[in-house]
Amino acid sequence: MYRTLISFLFFSVLLALPPLALTYTGNAKWVLPQFWGIFILLTALTLILIVSVAVIQKRHPEMYAQTFLIFTIIKMIMGMALALLLVLKTSLDRSVFMVNFFYVYFLNTGFEVYVLLRNLRNQN
Repeated sequence: MYRTLISFLFFSVLLALPPLALTYTGNAKWVLPQFWGIFILLTALTLILIVSVAVIQKRHPEMYAQTFLIFTIIKMIMGMALALLLVLKTSLDRSVFMVNFFYVYFLNTGFEVYVLLRNLRNQN
């Protein structure tokens, strides 16, 4: 589990580097002010998912896949609700927002799938 958490920390830092680089190189128009809130929320949801699934894997290994799917669906619903709320309630550049949101969302989801596959491979 500690190896997964260290991998997640490393992944989160790598995920934050391109937006930071854009901000400091004068291309801040591609990074919305709401980006860091989205980043923190989706990264925190991914961390909760990874820790929860790791705990379930230790205690009830037979429920591992179901727990992963349930938490992934919850994360998806919360993320899409956040996107809908921000698009409808704020006046921001929607195309830049979608790029920012899906950058964080899909890469976090990809990391979740990577952790799932790595953990399932270790069980066999």
